[in-house]
Amino acid sequence: MFKPTKQQLRSFAVFFSLLSLSFFLSLALRQPLINILKQPLNLARLVRRETMGVIFYHRNLIRNEALEKEMDLLRNKINSLNESRLENMRLKESLAFKQRSSLKLIPARVIARSADSWSSSVIIDKGSYQGINPGMGVITYLGLAGRIMEVTSSTSKVMLLSDPSLGVSSFIQRSRQEGLVSGTLGSNLIMKYLPEEADIKIGDMVISSSLNSIYPKGILIGKIIETGKEFSGLSRYAIIEPVVNFSNIEEILVVVP
Repeated sequence: MFKPTKQQLRSFAVFFSLLSLSFFLSLALRQPLINILKQPLNLARLVRRETMGVIFYHRNLIRNEALEKEMDLLRNKINSLNESRLENMRLKESLAFKQRSSLKLIPARVIARSADSWSSSVIIDKGSYQGINPGMGVITYLGLAGRIMEVTSSTSKVMLLSDPSLGVSSFIQRSRQEGLVSGTLGSNLIMKYLPEEADIKIGDMVISSSLNSIYPKGILIGKIIETGKEFSGLSRYAIIEPVVNFSNIEEILVVVP
């Protein structure tokens, strides 16, 4: 039977004591060691996070710039498509009006507009080469628009009905009361020289009369939205909301006599 010697027992006791000391020391020093090691680990994490942040920020910035450019291109395409759609609708309406009308009409496009505030005129892309002459009437598929004032070989100047210097003989469609319609340089027109007893109602439609030498009879001008008396008290006037929006007119039809 094996019997350890005193030297072996002494060595075993020392080893066990050292092992126990190491165990208790590790328990005692564990948290301080963790705290000591935590600082460089946290610093490493911070450096890694900031580095990745810079890398991702730069990458996201490039992606955002690319996406913004793509969005701008898509917006431009959408706007272009909308403009084409609206233009096609207007041209379709003008073509349909021309086909069902007995009038001889020359379609034209507005290419410039007067810059002053005391007149209302536009320049169109048709002139004497296309058979246009000064004095010809101008309409749209909606209604009366104006008159040709000046002509070159390839362009013409149109004075719009919204100009105060242009007067058009007209009458109220319901009562057949005649008057003179002219512009106000605003969004509305005015019908003047109406007798005091004239039969006028809000909502009456006003059309061109047969007294015009350049405009066909029956072209729609607009709707009466207000009436009043002249300062003299001897006649009345009517404010008309035109069917044509003169501020954004883009295509017209020239009436050939």
